[in-house]
Amino acid sequence: MSHPVRHAEPAPAKPVPALDAAYLEDRLTRIRQGLEACPTEVPAALALSAHEGLDAVAERLDLGVDHTVVALFGGTGSGKSSLFNALTELDFADVGARRPTTSRAAACSWGDEAAALLDFLGVSPERRIRRDSILDAADQDRMSGLVLLDVPDYDSVTIEHSLQVDRLVPLADILVWVVDPQKYADAALHEGYLRGLGARQEDMLVLVNQVDTLPEGGLETLLKDVRSLLRQDGLTQVQVLPVSAVRGDNLEAVRDLLRHRVARESNAARTASAELDAIAQRLRPTVAEHRIELDPQATRAVEAALLQASGARAVEDSIRSGLGRVFPRALARPEPPALSAVRAARATWVHRACEGLPGVWGRSLDRAVVAPETLAGRAAEAVSSVSLPGHRKPVVDLLWWAGVILVLGAVVWAAAAVLRGREDLLPAAVLLVAGLVAALVAMVCRRRRARQEADRYTRQVRSRIGAVVERDLTLPASKVLDLHGMLQSALGL
Repeated sequence: MSHPVRHAEPAPAKPVPALDAAYLEDRLTRIRQGLEACPTEVPAALALSAHEGLDAVAERLDLGVDHTVVALFGGTGSGKSSLFNALTELDFADVGARRPTTSRAAACSWGDEAAALLDFLGVSPERRIRRDSILDAADQDRMSGLVLLDVPDYDSVTIEHSLQVDRLVPLADILVWVVDPQKYADAALHEGYLRGLGARQEDMLVLVNQVDTLPEGGLETLLKDVRSLLRQDGLTQVQVLPVSAVRGDNLEAVRDLLRHRVARESNAARTASAELDAIAQRLRPTVAEHRIELDPQATRAVEAALLQASGARAVEDSIRSGLGRVFPRALARPEPPALSAVRAARATWVHRACEGLPGVWGRSLDRAVVAPETLAGRAAEAVSSVSLPGHRKPVVDLLWWAGVILVLGAVVWAAAAVLRGREDLLPAAVLLVAGLVAALVAMVCRRRRARQEADRYTRQVRSRIGAVVERDLTLPASKVLDLHGMLQSALGL
């Protein structure tokens, strides 16, 4: 019988998958299924906390993680709404000529409508538009997944507007700060927002808008001042671009940056992945670090112990020696195995099967396999079900006794010839040789049969003991280890 081999080596490193919705949902499902399949092996407190975390991730995934949210933040008069229209090539956002401030967030989405996400972000349905044009479809496809927001002014006197800004800053994947040549040093921007965002530098972009209004030679001085202020805010890695919504300066460069960012995973995807990592990390102490599988040597050892305890080996020896005799001895009979021997064999096997497993999994495995009393009874039944061979083989016995008779006949013939004074002993010699050959052949046949019957008996007993061990030990233990492996895999081990 073959059983899987135990390995205690870490699995090879797996390629890092893309953090898309399908991957994250699959990972969440596998962790949830792993927890549900092991209700007694994972402590209730850990399982409850994990389920709550998984529910939170599921809610996040329902919003969609395949979108990249780019938010345009700016003060009154910075021209971010004009910039929004220029980047989308749509006349949708309210610009200053119609309304002095942006009072409600507006959104343009590429690809799908991102309805659930925009609901969550608080963008009203009438302030949404989908960028979909057959004239530049190939170019727009590269922007698929982008959601561009025109956010209310951060310096608005209306509290509701500033609350919208504060809520959207942590939710956006890319923070685009739009400043103008007059208010780029506004304390409300630097002290209220930029100085607290040092950890998000890689997700930030500063656009100096309205550069078309600058006098010749004034751009370099302006950019130098902006970068100096950013350094004072601790933002040394933030890219600064001069743009003009009117003239179109660097708008294509901004679009290229957005296309590059859309090709990466969103903050929502990274956050969901990080939350799943944290859940898995908290659960990892509940499983072994390495794959645990049954050791075939331990299985062979318990089979041998059950054979020995049931007297099967003594029966095999009695068949091998007893059937080889002219007058066969009575064959030994199997006996019910001693419970103490079975209990010791089972305990040794369980101990080796549980090597490397956390204690709770070891107890689950011990409960899954049969009790010593049941194992002893089934082993005895298996051994006693194998029939013993008959003592005699009529053909072999006939050949043996024919040889004996021929040898005796040769002796009588030779004795009679000597008494009569005859020297012709050839018939006696022929009878003697024939008798000896017949007896020798019978003896060889008898011993060969003894070996064959002993081997047959051993094979059958081993097969039935092996079936008992497989049914009562290895199969239930393998099911426990399969569940353990399932949870391990779900936790990234």
